[in-house]
Amino acid sequence: MEQRVQEEVPAAQRTGGHHPVQEGEVFNMQYQALHKLGCGAFATVWLCQDMRRKKHVAVKVLKSREGFAEAAQDEVALLRCVSSMKKKDRAGENIICLLDDFRMIGENGFHVCLVFEALGPSLRCLMDDYAAQGLPLPFVKKSLQQVLAGLHFLHKRCRIIHADIKPENVLLYGCDKSLQRLQPDMFDCSQRTDLRLKRSGGDRLEESDLMSIEVKIADLGSACWTYKPFSKEIQTQPYRALEVLLGLDYGTPADIWSTGCLAFEMATGERLFDPQPGKYFSRDDDHVARIIELLGRIPPQIAFSWNKSTKFFSRPGALLRISRLSPRSLHSILVDRHNWKKHEVTPFTSFLLPALHYAPERRATAAQCLHHAWLSAP
Repeated sequence: MEQRVQEEVPAAQRTGGHHPVQEGEVFNMQYQALHKLGCGAFATVWLCQDMRRKKHVAVKVLKSREGFAEAAQDEVALLRCVSSMKKKDRAGENIICLLDDFRMIGENGFHVCLVFEALGPSLRCLMDDYAAQGLPLPFVKKSLQQVLAGLHFLHKRCRIIHADIKPENVLLYGCDKSLQRLQPDMFDCSQRTDLRLKRSGGDRLEESDLMSIEVKIADLGSACWTYKPFSKEIQTQPYRALEVLLGLDYGTPADIWSTGCLAFEMATGERLFDPQPGKYFSRDDDHVARIIELLGRIPPQIAFSWNKSTKFFSRPGALLRISRLSPRSLHSILVDRHNWKKHEVTPFTSFLLPALHYAPERRATAAQCLHHAWLSAP
């Protein structure tokens, strides 16, 4: 007798989960789904055709679980503030633009949907293409200028902490028609491994083509007001600021720490901090240890200024679960591991180290980073 097997519905698409979008489906009688651009823990993002305005848009469809609607409303409020402040400051053009938002009902409940301008792939896609050697420095500098201008706008104009600066949240776009891989229907590097940011001939982009690419900060899903943090734990682990790791109060300087980590990774192809758990220590333990190895001893007034000091330290300067540290310097890493010329190293480290200052109040601001000589040097 033939046994019937019922097809199981993926857990993520049950009640409270993702909306099971079908290609061709029309949202809100206006946005026709063309294909999926990506899928995260809280939402899926779809490239859609705006049938009224006759252009491509990106629609972020949040999970329907209780609590997501409230979080989405926070994100909408932040994005509307950005849109409002853009009218007063052109630096707002460095932040992705919210075009529309709506709710729709699906088989798993109500979903909040956010409609954004359609941009290109993330910076991560481009960095993967250059692998271990890093991106050309002129492009690194140009992109960092745009990211820092965007952060200065968020921090000063909008009083917003982005809270998740990383390559995946910096999106590329460009007007140069020769950059065929930047067309909106081809910008998912996580799902389509065969896609590369290359010319049709298969060669890596020429530097002149690369320099025609612009970047924008995207995904304010983790962002918060400077005067009203939503969460104690923010940021993706390799880009997480020391004060966040230690459970201290955080502010806009946390974004600058992440940007410093981003700058190093763009320039070298290697993460500045890539912590891993061990048999007797956690990933956070390893992260704090790697920070100390690179940047030196954490002053006691910082290390012991919060109520969970015993989580990492047994006494000032001594880690609880990791006893052997291997000190290293940015200079030696760049020269020995990445073969930088010595005359290239000093200007870069003088840009990077102020962005990684242990004390948030003494860390460089976005404006100070923007005015650093390294960024404007040819």
